[in-house]
Amino acid sequence: MMHINIYSKKRWTRRQFMKLTMLAAVQAVTGCSPGEMTIKGKLAHHTSEGFRNYPPVPEPATPGFSFLFRRVKEGLSETPKVPENHVINEPLALLKLKDYSGSQAVTWIGHSTYLMKLGNKNVLFDPFFSDLASPLPVGPERYVPPGISLAKLPPVDIIIISHNHYDHLDAKTIEAMPGKERIHVFVPLGLQSFFAKRGYQHIQELDWHQSVVLEGLKMTALPAVHFSSRGLGDRNKTLWCSWAVHSDEKSCFFAGDTAYSPTIFKEIGNRFGSFDVAIVPIGAYEPVNVMKPVHTNPEEAVQIANDVNARLIIPSHWGTILLTDESPWEPPERYRAFAGKNGIGDDRACIMKIGETRGF
Repeated sequence: MMHINIYSKKRWTRRQFMKLTMLAAVQAVTGCSPGEMTIKGKLAHHTSEGFRNYPPVPEPATPGFSFLFRRVKEGLSETPKVPENHVINEPLALLKLKDYSGSQAVTWIGHSTYLMKLGNKNVLFDPFFSDLASPLPVGPERYVPPGISLAKLPPVDIIIISHNHYDHLDAKTIEAMPGKERIHVFVPLGLQSFFAKRGYQHIQELDWHQSVVLEGLKMTALPAVHFSSRGLGDRNKTLWCSWAVHSDEKSCFFAGDTAYSPTIFKEIGNRFGSFDVAIVPIGAYEPVNVMKPVHTNPEEAVQIANDVNARLIIPSHWGTILLTDESPWEPPERYRAFAGKNGIGDDRACIMKIGETRGF
């Protein structure tokens, strides 16, 4: 999902700009895989070319010219006006984080990046701290900074990655992260080398339904409905997943990036019983024919949280970068309205501010 912005440092011809825009948009929003033939004796989501969604889901429509034109137009326009109550300034965010230093708590850094205190570990989900979510000098650009900068984070003990898209796996952030020699990294199949090349020493790949225990924390990789890609020719070569993380006292479900499944998330709820908190994606859902097979809308995100029996629902994947056609401030409105309509109050279906820390 590419929102194009132009750096003034480099001039782009109209042909170059349109070519990059169309390539980036098609690459980012379509989940087509070149190989869908399963391998005999392998799990159903493994294919001869990599991985696929299972149960199978319809392929998203290829974005048309009108979608690409809108992304270009948005990229040339000013960044959206940010409501005053959307972001906490960093000094206050750090003070609030310190207030919860002895508690089980979660901090929204922005987009899908969350810092969570579970047990005695600081767990960082899908770290994205860069200005751009793109391999190019154009792409989705932040319109709000991280709630807490990378340099001022408390020491990170664990990094958990849902998939390899640039707004969830940020190479610059991973490269700059302090403490590589001691941080434990948990990733879907195929992403071990990404971290090894950048100096990490404790990396573990997991397939769906595999678990690992580290000093009182149990991490379980679980299915999601999405796709993977970072460039040409690597479509679905690495796996994507959601995660369950359990300490002795608390539990978290992190959906990562996913479409809704009528079976997958109910099965997760049945397997684990309940979660203290679920982090679910509410943004990047328009146009529906392109996005629905790979992203949830706000109503579907709430349904996922209900399916996994979450006590606290935290929306992610919004309020940070422009990815698709909906207004940046529509997702939380729809989320709040649907939750209220279904008898879910603000104390359960919360909306966090960027930089906010909340105990659970």
